[in-house]
Amino acid sequence: MSGKIIVLPETLTSRIAAGEVVERPASIVKELLENALDAGATEIAVELEKGGCQSIRVTDNGEGIGREEVALAFARYATSKIGTFEDIYRVSSFGFRGEALPSIASISRVEMVTRQAFSPAGTRIVVEGGEERGLTDAGCPVGTSIAVSRIFEQVPVRRKFLKGDLTEQGYCLDWITRLALADPEVKMKVTAGGRMVMNIPAAKDLSERIALTLGRDFRGQLIPAAGERGGVRLQGFVSRPEFTRSGASQMFFYVNRRFVKDYLLNHAAMTAYRRVIEARRYPVLVLSLDMPPGEVDVNVHPAKLEVRFRNPRDIYALVVETLSGVIGAGHAPGLHTGASGGGDAGRAAYAARVEEALKRYRVSSGPEKLIFGGAPAQKRESAPPPVAREPEPGAEQPEMRPLFSALAYLGQVAGTYLVFAGGEGLVLVDQHAAHERILFEKLRRQAAETGERAIGQRLLLPEVVSLPPRDLAFVTGSVPILEEAGMEVEPFGGDSVVVKALPAFLPYAEAKTLLGDLLADCGEEARDLPLVERRERIFTALACRGAVKANRILNPQEVAALCLDLDAIPQAATCPHGRPLAVPVSLFELEKMFKRR
Repeated sequence: MSGKIIVLPETLTSRIAAGEVVERPASIVKELLENALDAGATEIAVELEKGGCQSIRVTDNGEGIGREEVALAFARYATSKIGTFEDIYRVSSFGFRGEALPSIASISRVEMVTRQAFSPAGTRIVVEGGEERGLTDAGCPVGTSIAVSRIFEQVPVRRKFLKGDLTEQGYCLDWITRLALADPEVKMKVTAGGRMVMNIPAAKDLSERIALTLGRDFRGQLIPAAGERGGVRLQGFVSRPEFTRSGASQMFFYVNRRFVKDYLLNHAAMTAYRRVIEARRYPVLVLSLDMPPGEVDVNVHPAKLEVRFRNPRDIYALVVETLSGVIGAGHAPGLHTGASGGGDAGRAAYAARVEEALKRYRVSSGPEKLIFGGAPAQKRESAPPPVAREPEPGAEQPEMRPLFSALAYLGQVAGTYLVFAGGEGLVLVDQHAAHERILFEKLRRQAAETGERAIGQRLLLPEVVSLPPRDLAFVTGSVPILEEAGMEVEPFGGDSVVVKALPAFLPYAEAKTLLGDLLADCGEEARDLPLVERRERIFTALACRGAVKANRILNPQEVAALCLDLDAIPQAATCPHGRPLAVPVSLFELEKMFKRR
């Protein structure tokens, strides 16, 4: 580098701009689907090869593009959505920046065939690496078909950062699901590797669409929600308080049909559910806000996932009050007289939560935020914690010596921590972490050493569970592992599996809830893990579900049994997630606390 300031060539700047729009194959799917919906399509077909990493084709029956405009569609900043700068704040379509097609074409090969209803012939164009390779007449039905291949061939560094084919396919399916929920009347069909993975017919209303998209198990578990405030209308469906998930992945928010990830909306929904669901549980909801385009700025994020409301306080209040009313809270949060200590205290607590949400909202999407000045701080995903290694079968085992069982049990603290006295001081044991490690080791040892399945408890009536496509693929691919844990699951056709047995150490589990929590606990990255590592994730999740919970009072016999089981585990120091299960407090530390040293 000479250090001189130069003007970058168009071929380079177009690829840099593409990085803002095209992060992975799912970004291409999203942009092409949004274009199809903006074109008024009622039927859309998506074809993926190698999870979208090899090729993507999106075909729609929308209005098509005229021959004289086909080449313009691949020019930067060319758009039919706006004409003046002020139009940016009044746009009501999905896209308007005019960057999607040129950005996609700059890092791949794009072939588009399109025809309008009144045109006798269609038009075919090929663009590769941002350069047009041909424009000809073509016979084709009304609508547009776009095939994208050689993805990231022009930017091989970006390709190295892609994950496995199944994970990338999952990201694609996520966006298809989000957009399918936004437009219930549009039929969507998705094939991957020539196999049908989604076939969502048009629906009359959103509730039917939710059942068709997320699974039939949602039918009857969601209740309608609707409210209006200051010209802003909120409508959609939310889950009953007893129907929850262990993660927030099934909380869908839309603003003027656009899917968004917004802290303010998420916080408002959780405030409404705060007193009616368990801690660390999340509702299922599909909520749409309709408002004048000028009341929301959608241009605060390159992928348009974040928005900025003109009156965030009113939006927050609308969501909280509407949801509180429909889920049976009985009062608006400001008038709730529950555990918060009466009306004034309830109003104060609610006001504090509003201010907390607004403060974070201003930081994350306010005018201070620099979207293009530098990458915003991302929440770091911690690496999976190390799991203690089990000695190889047949290897010489050290002689087992009593450890925990030799300690004198004194009692429990906060219904969670077991307190023991030993010759060198105190030992505190987290009962949940300890039991979790015991169950995990039993599952792993049984599978590794004996090859036998854990004891399962057969259900009197097998339960059919409907799953989203990416979850269905993960469950059916993990059937052998589930069987090792005593869980009998079989494909049942379509989007369903049938659960015939559950692990005996989970006597009160419900099949639907257990599968949902298992999928959430394993995480997205588990989709592409080798079978051995996936087994560890599944065993960890099941052990966590079966372990004795906090605030459970244990009698001395149960504590003694727990200690004997811990003594039988070599190097029992942490739970499978990596948290310590026992913490010693030495006599020296105790004496220092009391100023004896």
